[in-house]
Amino acid sequence: MLRCNWFFCRTGVAAVLAAALLGGCAGSPPRTASADGEVFDLSGLEESRASVVMAALSQVGTPYVYGGSDPGEGLDCSGLTQFAHSAAGVNIPRVSTEQQAAARPVGRSPAPGDLVFFKTGPSQYHVGLMVDRERFVHASTSKRRVRLSSLSADYWRHRYLGAGTYL
Repeated sequence: MLRCNWFFCRTGVAAVLAAALLGGCAGSPPRTASADGEVFDLSGLEESRASVVMAALSQVGTPYVYGGSDPGEGLDCSGLTQFAHSAAGVNIPRVSTEQQAAARPVGRSPAPGDLVFFKTGPSQYHVGLMVDRERFVHASTSKRRVRLSSLSADYWRHRYLGAGTYL
């Protein structure tokens, strides 16, 4: 229990001190991001991961443009992942195959902020960025926009090459 003498109680110093001590225990406010009408709670992530995920989610709906690296004009898959990392102060290669080669491999369960890699054609590769343990954000050629997809969907599961991280 917080005790105070006459001076501290009358001047409110004890109340200010108690508020400061209790406020330090409350922690920081939760970090959230929203996309496609969904809210993602990122408060449990370290700051760099939360920043990368928030930057990627902020681009949901952006048009797909082959070779695109400017959110104002459009993004392709590796342009999106490079943009998201850059927003968190992390420089990564521009092309998906180079991103995969330079990333630190991740085991079976990629975490939010990790990159996921796919082979979508004979010489075509694709990259997305995990936003939670199940979904990733990517610039979709078929839907012509940045969108969310599930890693467990048959299409992606059959083309999955692995995951890597720069975080």
